[in-house]
Amino acid sequence: MTGAGGRGVVYTGLAGTGLAGTGRLADDLYLLAHHELTGKPHLQPRAAGLGMAGGLLAELMLVGSIRCWRGLVIPAGGGPPGDDLAHRTLGLVVGEPRHRPPRDWLLYLARTAARDIAARLACAGYLRQVRGRRFAPGARWVPVDPDSAFAPLIRVKAALRSPGLDPAHTTLAALATASGLSHQLTRYLPAEADRRLGEAAGWLDPSLRELIGQTQAAVDGALLAHRV
Repeated sequence: MTGAGGRGVVYTGLAGTGLAGTGRLADDLYLLAHHELTGKPHLQPRAAGLGMAGGLLAELMLVGSIRCWRGLVIPAGGGPPGDDLAHRTLGLVVGEPRHRPPRDWLLYLARTAARDIAARLACAGYLRQVRGRRFAPGARWVPVDPDSAFAPLIRVKAALRSPGLDPAHTTLAALATASGLSHQLTRYLPAEADRRLGEAAGWLDPSLRELIGQTQAAVDGALLAHRV
């Protein structure tokens, strides 16, 4: 781990199964955004997609594969991503003829981010599909183990207690807030958690702060459009 700069930082949810998580930030964000028993979303679909898109980009920033530079997302030549979805996301950034701002990537990735992350969690054994009821047709992703689905909140709590200690967990807390989950999270966190969630991004490097700010702006815009 190389400190709050994010370069070379590996997400320390720890790979594997159970409470340790998959070790991927966007997976933890997905679980935070859905009920640990029913799998029902806590966010409006567009906001969820934008938040998950931010999670996928943050994963690449944390291992130094990409960064924000002068308002654009650029390849950074860091360590390789650890799974197929991250490889595909990086391939899109690297293969784009010209560098684009974070907002462009958020809007583009948001179309499929939640679905792609759910599939990755299912492959890791964290989610399963169940059929909808008679008046709610279609399949829904449901956590296999409620305790494992709730465990990302423990990582957020640890980040708020010592925000400079683990950049990856601090990024999770900041992105959850940017995605609109702070009200949901503070139901289970200590007093003053709302303020600490708002301050979390301040401990991160400029690239991650810019990504989180752009994610929040995009989510706020989507929610406003949904209300109009």
